[in-house]
Amino acid sequence: MAVDARNTNTLWASILVETLARLGLDLAVICPGSRSGPLAVAFAQQEQIEAIPILDERSAAFFALGQAKRTHKPVALVCTSGTAGANFYPAIIEARESRVPLVVLTADRPPELRHCQAGQAIDQQKLYGNYPNWQSELALPQLSLSQLRYLRQTLVYSWERTCFPVPGVVHLNCPFSDPLAPEPQPETQEFVSQLGAGVWEEFFAAVTSERPATPRPSGESLDRAFATWFKSDRGLIVAGVAQPRDPKRYSERVAQLAKTLGFPVFAEALSPLRHWASMNPQLVVSYDLLLRHPQIATELQPDVVLQLGDLPTSKVLRQWLQQVNSLTWVLDPSDRNLDALHGRTVHLRLDVERLPIPDPVVPPAPSEFCQQWCDADAKLADALTPKMTETGPLREPQLPWLLSHGLPSQRQVMVANSTPVRDMEWFWRRSDRQTQVFCNRGANGIDGTLSTAIGLAYGGRPTFLISGDLAFLHDSNGLLLAQRLKDQGHLTVLLINNQGGGIFELLPIAQFNPPFEAFFATPQQVDIQQLCAAYGIDYSQIESAVDLKESLHQFPKPGLRVLELRSDRRQDQAWRSQLFAMVSQLQV
Repeated sequence: MAVDARNTNTLWASILVETLARLGLDLAVICPGSRSGPLAVAFAQQEQIEAIPILDERSAAFFALGQAKRTHKPVALVCTSGTAGANFYPAIIEARESRVPLVVLTADRPPELRHCQAGQAIDQQKLYGNYPNWQSELALPQLSLSQLRYLRQTLVYSWERTCFPVPGVVHLNCPFSDPLAPEPQPETQEFVSQLGAGVWEEFFAAVTSERPATPRPSGESLDRAFATWFKSDRGLIVAGVAQPRDPKRYSERVAQLAKTLGFPVFAEALSPLRHWASMNPQLVVSYDLLLRHPQIATELQPDVVLQLGDLPTSKVLRQWLQQVNSLTWVLDPSDRNLDALHGRTVHLRLDVERLPIPDPVVPPAPSEFCQQWCDADAKLADALTPKMTETGPLREPQLPWLLSHGLPSQRQVMVANSTPVRDMEWFWRRSDRQTQVFCNRGANGIDGTLSTAIGLAYGGRPTFLISGDLAFLHDSNGLLLAQRLKDQGHLTVLLINNQGGGIFELLPIAQFNPPFEAFFATPQQVDIQQLCAAYGIDYSQIESAVDLKESLHQFPKPGLRVLELRSDRRQDQAWRSQLFAMVSQLQV
């Protein structure tokens, strides 16, 4: 390698970046600014790391989040001093809650220029509170081999903490004194020349991209768990949000576990299981709707529950599980408390892929309990089909149903929070289309939705974003990133423009207007077509299921396009309520 010995800052920054490159960093997102100049120059010169400049810090952070979600590898975020780093905060919160690895490098003024009105200097120590996995301030750059070793090892430890024991954020505050530009300093060049030509190979010899091993529960605890599971003929597997490195492998293992135990599997749409469905004949996807049926909710209660990762989105499911209060095991490799219901819960700190599933001599048939759930799920699908295939005005609840049947195979789907993710859980059907579904369900916010989707699409599979108008407009600066997809990716945005927050129509506050419309629904008066034109983005309006079907098979050349569906949130909620009423009267 060739270190940048033009001055102390360039030497320090180049060693920092070289260390990250050897650890395995592929991508760095750089926001403009003066104080971060040494870092920006070092990343721009590092051939092994792709450096992307992005203007808006909040959008940049969510773009990085999307990339890290897709690749399961840390992405670096760089910004200047002052409020720039504060704009990373929403994405850092989401990364922490949804376990996404990021390396955040905030440039800062040196200590003597803080707390003295020097300008563009705020307190950046622990800027993100308790949300990072680990955080520290680096020393000021120095011409000292021992300090360069300290820098290297701090980066090595930081990289480890982005993925172990649970993926998340590491924040390093990086002070720099002048000169911030790569102006020559003879003393730096002399220092490097005195070290000798072979020093750098030895210096980086121990820096590798190996990941630390993940611990697993004791054999005794696993034996006790399986002994209880095998005794149960009313066991249930609940699979929530999951974005594993290998979705097929994950689905195979869950299917193996379900068949070995004879348990039904409740799988939400944010799990791979719905999208590799033929592997698992014991899959139940309409659990939220079925649990609105009083007879089913009462008669088909489990005595044992295996929870894989976080719970699904469904509030109805959570309330039912809390009321039933079954003995529950949570399978998840993190150190987090995933017992949101505060039940009779045992945590097994491993994922289902590493669970040593016994291989019975004669695999058991699905239990009667399992068969009853599967039969009810199939009956409900038959009952919903006529409603979901109705012609006429296209309703919001129809969208996930139609997309699950018509989206081309092996696509990525990003879904916004609020109503879209709930409609997806309620109405997205099973398939073998190998769709990978993403959602910022860590903190459940609407911020950064578009930028996250662009981050997913960049360099990845064609991506489809389902978003309401408020989530889209809240992140409209993400449209600045559209140019990133011209060479390396495609994103189609299905924009449901129902003039406000449709999620609030589901809540009691909707009955109180005023202030409901102005302070909760908050409709916006933006012409989406003109907004797209301002950014040079392809736009079209869809009005029917036929329009949607045609658009799904027109994934164009790389770039971004917007499909706008104009709808009435009140009418859509009334139509959705009719579906719920129909389910509660289903003959089972």
